[in-house]
Amino acid sequence: MISTSPSIRTYARVSANLQERISCGEYGIGARLPPERELAQIYNVSRPTIREAIIALEVDGVVSVRQGSGVYVIAKQPRTGIAGETDIGPFELLEARRAIEGEACALAATQIDIGQLQQLDALVDEMQGDNLENDIPRSEQADRQFHMVIAEASGNSAMSAVVDLLWDIRFRSPQSRMLTTKAHLAGIKPRVEEHVAIVDALRRSDPVQARAAMRLHLERVLETLLETTEIQEVNQARDRVHQQRRRFAGRG
Repeated sequence: MISTSPSIRTYARVSANLQERISCGEYGIGARLPPERELAQIYNVSRPTIREAIIALEVDGVVSVRQGSGVYVIAKQPRTGIAGETDIGPFELLEARRAIEGEACALAATQIDIGQLQQLDALVDEMQGDNLENDIPRSEQADRQFHMVIAEASGNSAMSAVVDLLWDIRFRSPQSRMLTTKAHLAGIKPRVEEHVAIVDALRRSDPVQARAAMRLHLERVLETLLETTEIQEVNQARDRVHQQRRRFAGRG
């Protein structure tokens, strides 16, 4: 059984339980963990939560994620001897950003000024240029500034402070940093067209469309990151294809 203490994050509880099972030898070195869907059923949590738990184990050096194969145990204990500190998970962070930044964008649509719109246009151009040069970290900095200009344009200092904090968490959290590294390796960059749609809605002073554009943008970020960390269980399919080829070759 995993702890149900409300003070412990759900993915951290799952990660700790998997660590216990690895430490006691239930999953030995070289063993592959059950598929993500099966783990989600075992722990009665969402697949993104399982994804966050696996990332936490990966940060600790306990498992290795092999795309197209699965998650394999590479150590019985974390590299430091104890589990690393867990922070807000990257997927729950994006869910919070979707809710909060969507409302900030709706508020901004009612009072954003020409100077702020010009700032947003310039940041979109910067993102586009950085993407073409494949300077992803710099493009992401422009992305953060873009979102902060909108939060400030909302006219709500508390909301602006919260948005700033959420971005800080993204760079502070070991789990979020691991996911960011995976995204960089996959060549994922800020999507310029989605930012353009947000600016267009703000320029029209349309809070409904502004909220929708921001939420859609962050939903797509979430979907892209889920795709980036997808662990495809395809070994069995490959084995079946290989066996079929051998049978067909034997008939020739």
